[in-house]
Amino acid sequence: MSELLLDAKDLVKHYGSVEALRGASFQAFAGEVVALIGDNGAGKSTLVKCLSGVQQPDSGELRFDGKQVVLDSPTTARRLGIETVYQDLAVAPDLDPAANLFLGRELRKPGLLGRLGVLDKAAMRRRAITEFSQLGVRLQSIDAPIGSLSGGQRQSVAVARSVVWASKLVFMDEPTAALGVVQRERVLDVIKKVRDAGMGVVLISHNMPEVLAVADRIEVLRLGRRVARFSGSDVTVEQLVGAMTGALSQEDAA
Repeated sequence: MSELLLDAKDLVKHYGSVEALRGASFQAFAGEVVALIGDNGAGKSTLVKCLSGVQQPDSGELRFDGKQVVLDSPTTARRLGIETVYQDLAVAPDLDPAANLFLGRELRKPGLLGRLGVLDKAAMRRRAITEFSQLGVRLQSIDAPIGSLSGGQRQSVAVARSVVWASKLVFMDEPTAALGVVQRERVLDVIKKVRDAGMGVVLISHNMPEVLAVADRIEVLRLGRRVARFSGSDVTVEQLVGAMTGALSQEDAA
């Protein structure tokens, strides 16, 4: 059995009178891709924000690596080895891929120059080339501004940045949205490499064929609660849609 990394139980989150999470539970294991799916308004985004430190649940329990934790900020989550790839990518379009990889974690030159704040761009470029190569990320140019690259390449850099700095778990929120077929396949290949390296990957996606292509497990959220769990190897799109819409009862989905 794989190591249980993240165990969320009975999370509740209110926005005024709106109850976005109504006792939601979720689990993620090392060395697996677990997909989190649900219709619009199911609570997926709220749950991911609570699990990555962006927001805090009003009640419930979070355990990471077997210890109860309070994820009061994304910085706290990062210290535990949790990184997130957001839909808007959060890349700096005027900077090159290496600079984006080290965004907020820039390397400085050794000695006095480093203490004066001079960046070691050559070292960052070398490390970036190595990391991109290991993840199978192919870029049109390592030196061009990332804004000039294709959508798939920008997405690959955003995914690689989270993967490089994560040590335990990566959340990927619609990582292939608006990508072409070839670009989508490259991002899915990166996800598989991350899984095979022993990290946990949480994939949030509306693309059911994509989910079935990479997910080892699938957890379904509906109306702020987990209503079903499936193995990725023996479930159909029809079953997933049925669980998301309520056409498939919780007993049928178990």
